[in-house]
Amino acid sequence: MKLYGKYFMIHLKSILEYKTSFILTCIGQFLVSFNVFLGVYFMFQRFHEIDGFTYNEVLLCFAITLMEFGLAEAFARGFDTFAQMIKKGEFDRIMVRPRNETFQVLGSHIEFSRIGRILQAIVMFVWGFSISEVHWTIPKLLTVILMLIGGTVVFSGIFLIYASICFFTVEGLEFMNIFTDGAREYGKYPVCIYGRRVLLLCTFVVPYSLIQYYPLLYLLDRGKPYYSLLPIAACLFLLPCLLLWKLGVRHYTSCGS
Repeated sequence: MKLYGKYFMIHLKSILEYKTSFILTCIGQFLVSFNVFLGVYFMFQRFHEIDGFTYNEVLLCFAITLMEFGLAEAFARGFDTFAQMIKKGEFDRIMVRPRNETFQVLGSHIEFSRIGRILQAIVMFVWGFSISEVHWTIPKLLTVILMLIGGTVVFSGIFLIYASICFFTVEGLEFMNIFTDGAREYGKYPVCIYGRRVLLLCTFVVPYSLIQYYPLLYLLDRGKPYYSLLPIAACLFLLPCLLLWKLGVRHYTSCGS
């Protein structure tokens, strides 16, 4: 953690050298997320509920998903930009260092500009928190925390898969955006509205529903108590992601510079 703290401070000092650019980028990130929120708002002006979920409930769901994605994108950005590191031959330098290569890639890029997106999620969550009909208790607040942790882990795992594929393709594969940016978009609504097959896929393959749909049911008093613990199970998704990464590292051959 001490070394990661140094990475953190290096990136922070670097980005604060251009304060105006940093602030404008954060504002841009905030406004982009706000436009998506407006789309949800105007849709509910016409349709008062979707598959039994009201606007207030969807707003709470969307805010949590957006915050999960924002945290993962901020702190696991090194894996999302890993293709450039491979093509430039920079991974060679990482391989000869005594520290773990996964840790070095994780600390290679921290995206502080995502503060704007996270701030938008916080605003939406506070608003959804205040207008929702959820009877908040300590277990429910803990469930929200677990959702944020589990969601950050799951999205980070997907970024890790994206980086692992780069060992074999060199170029990043655009279809992976379906599982990252795409998940942020269709995560605006509870997963169940997309049909049973998608719900099964998002339960047993890529566990979005374990960090979004099922815990949300618990918050709304529509699910079973153990639904609140499913975000912990979702963290296990990181294990196969790490195995794929290790496989890629073993098969790595330098691309030069």
